[in-house]
Amino acid sequence: MHLRKTLICAAALAMAGTMAACGGASDSTVSANCTPAHDFSTVNKGTLTVALYDLPPFSKLDGKSISGVDGDLINAIAKKECLTVTAKPAATAAVIPMVQAGRADVAVADWYRTAERAKIVALSDPLYTDQMAIISKSGITDIATLKGKKVGTVDGYLWVGDMKKFLGGDLKVYSTTLNMNQDLKAGRIDVGIDSYGSGKFNNKNLKVEVAQSNPNVAASQEGAQASFPVPLSNKKLLAALNEDIAELHKSGDLAKILTKNGLDASAADTGAPRLIE
Repeated sequence: MHLRKTLICAAALAMAGTMAACGGASDSTVSANCTPAHDFSTVNKGTLTVALYDLPPFSKLDGKSISGVDGDLINAIAKKECLTVTAKPAATAAVIPMVQAGRADVAVADWYRTAERAKIVALSDPLYTDQMAIISKSGITDIATLKGKKVGTVDGYLWVGDMKKFLGGDLKVYSTTLNMNQDLKAGRIDVGIDSYGSGKFNNKNLKVEVAQSNPNVAASQEGAQASFPVPLSNKKLLAALNEDIAELHKSGDLAKILTKNGLDASAADTGAPRLIE
């Protein structure tokens, strides 16, 4: 979700929240004989400071370690670069401002490549695609069949505006995934719409299917690309991340990380980098 589309003004409003972010947690040690793959500066020498919030299966702070898809990827990159990962957990709205202000080297948690976000932080090349999914008892994939049903989704996703137009009063928009899933399990709504990764993680007893392409819902036709946001000023870090990401794609390690965390390996086939307007 991440903030799937974060307003620039929200970044400014959240800036104060970064001051109250939790203290950093450091994990792993680096061998004295380690040779980094690239040369770039970080907030603290020898450390990759990572801003995050919990968004399973993409990111989660387990003690001092960051797990999930993004966590596994950033840990693999830190290993290549001989860096210790230091986690900086924060409120969702404060994560991007932390990177923007140079208080963190990178952010994790399924951050979409949007034109709006690219104005305030640099965005790495695509990691994976985050697909629109339908959660139901029967395994619905056709968006057109949702008319007449009680449907829920979570505020902030790219498809919310189109789904409001398509379903009208049949759509209920929730502030959190937790609230939507509670109503879905209690039968207060018939169907939920979430990202595929979040849907699979949170709904073990329901069917979660990638939504079929529908011309009325742009997000169903092209999945959003996830990235690592970094400070605009740290061009060497961005270049290093992009080369490391390319290697993870080429080796197949990125696809393996996706499947390890319960996602489909096909999400690694991102296509060329693009920005969502």
